[in-house]
Amino acid sequence: MATKMTGLERTLRFLKGEKTDHPPFHPIIMRWAAKYAGVKYRDFCTVPAAKTRSMTLCAKDFDMDWVTVLSDPWAEASAFGIVVEYPEDNLPLAKDSQFPDVISASHIKKYNPLDNMRCSNRIEEIKIYANDASEKFIVGWIEGPVAEYVDLRGASNASIDFLVEPEAVEKTMHVIMESAFDFIQLQVKAGAHCIGIGDAFCSQVGPELYLTYAFERQKKLVECIHSYGAIAKLHICGDTSDLLNDMIQTGADIIDIDHLVKDISCYSSSLGKHQVISGKCDPVTIIENGDSGSIFKAVEKDFNDSAGRCIVSAGCEITPGTSLENMKLFRKSAENLTNNR
Repeated sequence: MATKMTGLERTLRFLKGEKTDHPPFHPIIMRWAAKYAGVKYRDFCTVPAAKTRSMTLCAKDFDMDWVTVLSDPWAEASAFGIVVEYPEDNLPLAKDSQFPDVISASHIKKYNPLDNMRCSNRIEEIKIYANDASEKFIVGWIEGPVAEYVDLRGASNASIDFLVEPEAVEKTMHVIMESAFDFIQLQVKAGAHCIGIGDAFCSQVGPELYLTYAFERQKKLVECIHSYGAIAKLHICGDTSDLLNDMIQTGADIIDIDHLVKDISCYSSSLGKHQVISGKCDPVTIIENGDSGSIFKAVEKDFNDSAGRCIVSAGCEITPGTSLENMKLFRKSAENLTNNR
């Protein structure tokens, strides 16, 4: 009797272009995981044991191939001095402490991840996964340069800064990058197989500003991740149709694609030998509100449109209202696919 592939084995083989029993299943779960495990979201975000217990339980019960440190975007921001409020069972938010002007933001100092609770928690989470879920694909995380700048200044202010204060923005992003390099190294050393780069706001700035502020920096982050022997994942929410070719050129091994990208068939030929995409089911229309027919059809279409190079996932976070039955159907949709690469 053949031994069943572990999530780690399945993912690594898939990334190498080797045949697997089926494509990996990597749903982005945060609030859904906390709800399933009966954990308050404040604890999910701030207590390593609570997050890892929730994620490991979900990975086991729904045969997911990965575990992640994902919960919210405020870890690095808190290290840069942003005060974050954590409601008992809701999403965290900055508490009126974002930098009031571009000059004050440009004076941030490089932080030590080990001296900040949220950053050191992330390292601890990875260590727990390496001990308790070593058969899964363990994914650490950093905020990308654009997303982190937005966390520091707020979306409206940052959007103006990008246009009228480029030199000050560049100065701030230099510190963001230098800090990220250290944080990457510590997460890989702790046991992460992969580091995700979350740069969600890039889909809001357009191709020109993406090339100005994000592209080269994302390439450097990918190179840093690769230099430590880890896999790089790039996540940008929203309609990235105008950015996808450049996202692929960053060299990231896994490119997340949101459901707002209507057609992915034209991008599969641009992927490098060991690059794949992840996505892109609509987490509400398909995964939360769909039935077996619509879920299976959407997953199969994404897989076929990518020429068999698509990790099964939704375009973004699985909503907390998604039923257990639909999550099981989502997993079944991955098992139904035959990977003949």
